[in-house]
Amino acid sequence: MSVQDRLSDALYGAGWATVRKLPEPVAVRLGRTIADIAWKRRGQGVLRLESNYARVVPDASPERLAELSRAGMRSYLRYWMESFRLPAWSPERIANGIDIKDIHRVTDGMAAGKGVVLALPHLANWDLAGAWATTGLGIPFTTVAERLKPETLYDRFVAYREGLGMEVLPHNGGSAFGTLARRLRDGGLVCLVADRDLSASGVEVEFFGETARMPAGPALLAQHTGALLLPATLWYDDSPVMRGRVHPAVPVPTSGTRAEKTSVMTQALADAFATGIADHPEDWHMLQRLWLKDLDPAREPGEDARKGTP
Repeated sequence: MSVQDRLSDALYGAGWATVRKLPEPVAVRLGRTIADIAWKRRGQGVLRLESNYARVVPDASPERLAELSRAGMRSYLRYWMESFRLPAWSPERIANGIDIKDIHRVTDGMAAGKGVVLALPHLANWDLAGAWATTGLGIPFTTVAERLKPETLYDRFVAYREGLGMEVLPHNGGSAFGTLARRLRDGGLVCLVADRDLSASGVEVEFFGETARMPAGPALLAQHTGALLLPATLWYDDSPVMRGRVHPAVPVPTSGTRAEKTSVMTQALADAFATGIADHPEDWHMLQRLWLKDLDPAREPGEDARKGTP
């Protein structure tokens, strides 16, 4: 393991061990302080965040983009502070920390015996939403996790999410897909973060007027299993409560090849995601390349995968 990998692992370990013990107001102030320091340094992540926001808010002035990126970093660090503290939150604290509109679309689908695929973008705190599903709603679910470097850091994330009641599968292609399909055929819930896929299997979509790639998995799972495909978006407001919405189900087209159906369904997901992101751009934690125009042709398709590090 390299020195950098050991440092990353140690910092995350310190975060989970230390931040969770802080009083909540102290943790909030700490997160905001770290966010402001990172924003003032104008590093690669902050510049990429601003570049992405420029697609979302095309008429924004440079000053407005700077304001958005500062708010975006504060939102991003709020996500990390909450995530570090989530394992110590009581079920009551989790339940009081989130308010989701139209959650009946999930519970009705589950009650009807159908599996449900819940697809989300990188908005606000999807881990908190997952913890709320397992504790507040009593609905276990399965998700996938991209392998991180070092391996010990990946193990920390898996243990963290499993501790919140999630079943976590490694993102390694066909075997994960098969397990997810079995969970759905059994009437289960699958939750997938699905707004970015730079691999060769990514589906091209129009997103804020330009071409991006998003994963085919949610649409393929719905086609293969008959599960409902539900987009969801999350956001923060000025309160300690995270808000969210479950959007109407994405239907499977009645005609076309599998690839054509997948393209139509993935575009519908992208449109739902765009609605939530346009309403709350500062809560979209996309500090990496997304649009194809931004990719360096010399880079491998998956080289800039989201590593989850602040």
